[in-house]
Amino acid sequence: MSFDVATINWQGVADDLDARGAAVLPALFSAAQCAEFSARYDDSALFRSRVVMARHGYGRGEYQYFRYPLPPALRELRAALYAPLAPIANRWYERMNLAPRFPPHHADFITRCHAAGQLRPTPLLLRYGAGDYNHLHQDLYGEHFFPLQVAVLLSAPGRDFEGGEFVLTEQRPRQQSRVEVIDLKQGDAVVFAVNQRPQNGTRGDYRVTMRHGVSRLREGRRHTLGIIFHDAL
Repeated sequence: MSFDVATINWQGVADDLDARGAAVLPALFSAAQCAEFSARYDDSALFRSRVVMARHGYGRGEYQYFRYPLPPALRELRAALYAPLAPIANRWYERMNLAPRFPPHHADFITRCHAAGQLRPTPLLLRYGAGDYNHLHQDLYGEHFFPLQVAVLLSAPGRDFEGGEFVLTEQRPRQQSRVEVIDLKQGDAVVFAVNQRPQNGTRGDYRVTMRHGVSRLREGRRHTLGIIFHDAL
């Protein structure tokens, strides 16, 4: 299983991220790749833990975190996506006057996480059924976190499920929250801000706080692959 990230318009991705905190990568996965990843949800040997969201007040539905070693295709995709996103992350942190900088290679960033005790892998598969949803949240998991993450829609809207839209909110200082629904097709990925992003204002850049979630599924079943670049405590 291979993914061609070199053909992605990364300047366009950077522009979209700067403008709204999210960017769509169309058709990152083929239909066959989506089906293969969705089917892995039932292979318990691949995962370190399963979370039923209702038990923790996260919403409804469930997800499972992959264990190390990650499946080779997932490991390679995680590293391949990190490389062009790291310069965007560094530019954001410079604009927000935040001290950490991110190395060009994902393995070096994971070494930093592990040195801080963040040893647990965070890529995950999510499964939603009718009536399920995901509250607005942030995936931080420890002191060291990468400010961008990726979600890949593995199911086909209108065929496999209805509803279940990916939702982003941003909270700007002294303003009401802004909500955006990201329209995804099967195989599309969305890159989005984990925590904060810079926004240019009349007095220079300021920080916008971002959260993400999934609206209520009206019917069917929805699978998503989440690629988080930092590991967890």
